[in-house]
Amino acid sequence: MEKRFVYVDNAATTPISKEVLDVMMPWLTEGYGNASSIYSKGREAGWALKKAHEDVAAAIGAEPNEIYFTSCGSESDNWALKGAMQTLAKRGKKHIITSVFEHHAILHTCKALEKQGFEVTYLPVYENGIVKPEDVEAAIRPDTGLVSIMFANNEIGTIQPIAEIGKICREHKIWFHTDAVQAMGHVKIDVNELNVDMLSLSGHKIHAQKGVGMLYVRKGVLLPNLIDGGGQERGKRAGTENVAAIMGFAKAMQIANENIEERGAKTKVLRDKLIDNILKIEKTRLNGDRENRLPGNVNISIEGIEGESLLLSLDMMGICASSGSACTSGSLDPSHVLLALGLVHEVAHGSLRISLSDETTEEDVDYILEVLPGIVERLRAMSPLWEAMMKGENKKVKMMH
Repeated sequence: MEKRFVYVDNAATTPISKEVLDVMMPWLTEGYGNASSIYSKGREAGWALKKAHEDVAAAIGAEPNEIYFTSCGSESDNWALKGAMQTLAKRGKKHIITSVFEHHAILHTCKALEKQGFEVTYLPVYENGIVKPEDVEAAIRPDTGLVSIMFANNEIGTIQPIAEIGKICREHKIWFHTDAVQAMGHVKIDVNELNVDMLSLSGHKIHAQKGVGMLYVRKGVLLPNLIDGGGQERGKRAGTENVAAIMGFAKAMQIANENIEERGAKTKVLRDKLIDNILKIEKTRLNGDRENRLPGNVNISIEGIEGESLLLSLDMMGICASSGSACTSGSLDPSHVLLALGLVHEVAHGSLRISLSDETTEEDVDYILEVLPGIVERLRAMSPLWEAMMKGENKKVKMMH
């Protein structure tokens, strides 16, 4: 077997594309002017930023003055939730609704807000990993100010009924935020059709550089300043702008929207080939809904092995994959997303997340399918847990069919 290099952890990060890098380079070299300066080199940078706001807004159906550039999706999430609740608390609204399997940028922010006296309802997601709109509506109270539900889950790829949830929030006059970091480039995003008031994005998930993100804030939603000290981002986020990163992000947004359905259909074929064949391995299960998921997401639990050992074994064969969120990959705790689906700890520990991109080929998929079964067999042969399970000694773990 000839060893290949296969990168299938695009949900964690993506490489900068050549088109994006080409757009960035002039602003990293001769276009170094401060966008706040009045001489020509500064004005050029200022014009570029204005164009970037326009291009990013057009990509999601927003207005340029509703776009705020940030450093990442986590910053955008923090600003949306903390800023919104700071404003809404003055109106007597101190209740937030979210789900149990949000990204930690949302969950940890909610925990921080709880320490400040806010109340949070964490909705269940059921075995298929979908939040039910009727659960959102049932959780609404007179003091509910904000709902935050992610567009697509970063681990299992399930796509949520965002437009339906947004419609409910509009009817109840409640602000609605969605973390769309994983959705951009895979599904169409139009903030008006989705009925969202705030939306977070990150550059490095769509082949732009790390360290740039965006928060969409609908007109009429008043957030306090994130950083004081300057007039950048219409006075809301002080600090000299990273023009090169912002220009690259705007280009990446444009590319991400091109031929989105055609690209998704191609990726889905490869995704389904992976799912169908990996599920042929004994005692495996697909995590999340089979249809309502991102076209490039594969998340499968493989019983009787540890996720860390699986990833290291795949790495030795040149395959870069994940067992969950890259933000928590250093943790030995099982995925909170998989536990929310009802999996026990032992099964949640043995998850494999494969996230494809437009660059993934059928040869890459075939190589994964060639390598993976042997790795699983070898790891299970060394696993006391697997041996106990096969003998029926471990009653705690429900065997999968």
